[in-house]
Amino acid sequence: MSARILEGGRIAEQIRAELTAEIASMDRPPHLVALMAGDDPGARAYARMQARGCEEVGIDYTLRQLDAGIAQADLLEEIMKANVDPLVDGIIVQMPLPEGLDESEAQGAIDPAKDVDGVHPMNLGLVAADRDALAPCTAQSVVRLIEETGVELRGAEVVVVGRSVIVGKPAALMLLDRGATVTICRSTTRDLAFHTSRAEILVVAIGRAEMIRGEDIKRGAVVIDVGMNYLPGEDGAKGRYVGDVAFDEAKEVADVITPVPGGVGPLTVTMLLKNAVEAAKRQRGL
Repeated sequence: MSARILEGGRIAEQIRAELTAEIASMDRPPHLVALMAGDDPGARAYARMQARGCEEVGIDYTLRQLDAGIAQADLLEEIMKANVDPLVDGIIVQMPLPEGLDESEAQGAIDPAKDVDGVHPMNLGLVAADRDALAPCTAQSVVRLIEETGVELRGAEVVVVGRSVIVGKPAALMLLDRGATVTICRSTTRDLAFHTSRAEILVVAIGRAEMIRGEDIKRGAVVIDVGMNYLPGEDGAKGRYVGDVAFDEAKEVADVITPVPGGVGPLTVTMLLKNAVEAAKRQRGL
């Protein structure tokens, strides 16, 4: 029997409806500023999604385009301007930055109270300490999708494949704080299948197309696929996006699985909007 397909769109719509009502009761809409250096296609596409999402729920959105050759000091100055602007509630620096710019330093320069992407070390530290924080958006999406399944997290065996500071690590910590027993693996983990095949809940965010096969998954597991990998078509055929999990194989083994695209992705921008509203409320004492 094939797995139940867990799509993120319906959950995103529900959250956005709640945000729209919440914003309507505020003294003024939250204002989100995005800083983008250069013109990376992926960053540009993500900015368009942010703009559409903000318009939908009533958040004011400003995209500040910076030259691709901007110096690190000038980038930090732009971030500082947004930090001290009382009319700016949230800031995101679009990634990737052009070569030669320090992404970690840029993220660390954002005022933690305005860090809607949840990438400042202070916010990541608050997540680790199980404190109220503006948590990374994709990690929040992973946890929300798992909770949506109704699976009991307390005592559950969870395996997270991927250790990035914006997905794997914070998602693992958030699940740990909800009572799960969590193992973090990486691409070089010895006998990776040994770990994944024990998982009642499997989260894969490794960035390798269809790395996890059906035989690597425990029957009846909940599988959350965070990957988004483009596979070019053969002989001029159109390419396609796939996850880090071999979907057609996995759906015959898992109980619940997220599709790619359509699973984690639709929720990620929505969690960014949610963080923007939360940041605005905190700064205004609401």
